[in-house]
Amino acid sequence: MNAFVYILRCRDGRYYVGTTRGSLEHRVAEHNAGTFGGFTKSRRPVDLVYSESFDRISDAIASERRLKGWSRAKKEALIAGDYDKLSRLSRSRSERTHPSTGSG
Repeated sequence: MNAFVYILRCRDGRYYVGTTRGSLEHRVAEHNAGTFGGFTKSRRPVDLVYSESFDRISDAIASERRLKGWSRAKKEALIAGDYDKLSRLSRSRSERTHPSTGSG
């Protein structure tokens, strides 16, 4: 059975990152029906803007945790498939948090 990490764009423009096993289409329908409380219930309708399949749910959950820590700009680069921009955004953040200490 496949597992998925997915990103939804909510009515208010915010992003929701989640995981599911089985049918991704069914899970998105549950979000739109308001089946579960939480972040998306008051922000419906939602649109699926990104998904990635994994063989193991543990890998999907690890990806979800990583994506939830990303900036909006990084999520939008991923959604657009702009991997060059995604790489630049990743480097710029890394450079801000770990400045070079070389002697120059």
